[in-house]
Amino acid sequence: MAERPGGNGDGSGAELRENVQEDLRDGAPDAARDVVAEAEARAAAISSPALPLGEPGRPLNRRSPFVIGMAGAAGVAVTALAVELVIVARDVLVLIGLALFLAIGLEPAVAWLGRRHLPRWAAVTVVALTLLGAFGGFLAVAIPQLVTQATLFVTQVPGYLQDFQNGNAWFRDLDARFHVVEGLTQLATGGALELFNGLLGASAIVFNVLSSTLIVIVLFVYFLGDFPRIRRGLHRAVPNSRRPRFILISDEVFAKVGAYVLGIMVCAVIAGTSSLMWMAALGVPFPLLLAIMVTLLDVIPVIGTSVAGIVCSLVAFTVSPGTGIATAVFFLVYRVVEDYVLVPRIVGRVVEVPALLTIVSLLLGGVLLGVIGAVVAVPVGAAVLLIAKEVVVPRLDAT
Repeated sequence: MAERPGGNGDGSGAELRENVQEDLRDGAPDAARDVVAEAEARAAAISSPALPLGEPGRPLNRRSPFVIGMAGAAGVAVTALAVELVIVARDVLVLIGLALFLAIGLEPAVAWLGRRHLPRWAAVTVVALTLLGAFGGFLAVAIPQLVTQATLFVTQVPGYLQDFQNGNAWFRDLDARFHVVEGLTQLATGGALELFNGLLGASAIVFNVLSSTLIVIVLFVYFLGDFPRIRRGLHRAVPNSRRPRFILISDEVFAKVGAYVLGIMVCAVIAGTSSLMWMAALGVPFPLLLAIMVTLLDVIPVIGTSVAGIVCSLVAFTVSPGTGIATAVFFLVYRVVEDYVLVPRIVGRVVEVPALLTIVSLLLGGVLLGVIGAVVAVPVGAAVLLIAKEVVVPRLDAT
């Protein structure tokens, strides 16, 4: 057949009719010419300006044995591949999830600035620069003193243990049986210093931390800037009949995560600041190092504040028994104030998770993803509880 003009694939009905006429004039075999001409005639008939490529045909018969077999085999293959990809890319997926978690948590701040007639790009810039500036300024001020105090703490641990042993008969008996002082002294003077003095190991640790931090920061900025588009894309992935209900539930989940992230950050800053002031006033050694530890551990619900209080109290006992007891009482009182005053007022009643579910979520999150899993466990548990309450339970009650 002769070469047809306008073969750009735009699917217009006029060109198809011209092609049919050319086929009739060409010298192709009758059978092939008739079959092709008939198909092109049908194609020209179904093409229109509104639908230049025609209407979609009927879907495949889902009850066909071939379709069922192929779907089953494809499902098994896709599931196995997905599990393998999750295992291989576990560390990267954790960083992506952490960045998305932070973006969802700070979205309320961007929305608040947007309601005050600030463009979204400017609101995202303000929030990102504020967070990065606070983080960078904190590191610039804290790292020199942190390194100094950490070094002193490691070198003075044996002396603290010896003093504590001399003044405590119960600890002397425990050390005589299990050699606690000897083991901790070797760890402090040998294992820890050897680990941090190793150039290759320290370089690898620093590189991994910096690269992971940079990845989270970049992804966080992109997620925060494109959050409305991500939200719409997530909604488009749901069938139209279920989309309104899904929008309401997903927005409620985002609200819970946002309230939790902002609230827990404020509570952590309050915990670190108050503990720093307390330990500096009582002359507890290494107050900045311990306050940073309190701030970081306070983001872990239930467990974090308790562990931080125990460590700070043990260090305070090196000053005097009265200082140690007073520090323990301080953290006990602060724990009560945080649980019953600060968290309800700052986080509010948005994240409503029973205590049992909180503990189970913390255990599972810690086992699966470590510290990051423990941090995100409570909002994830709140989201699961909301979905179960709004979707699963009504269906079970209806059956």
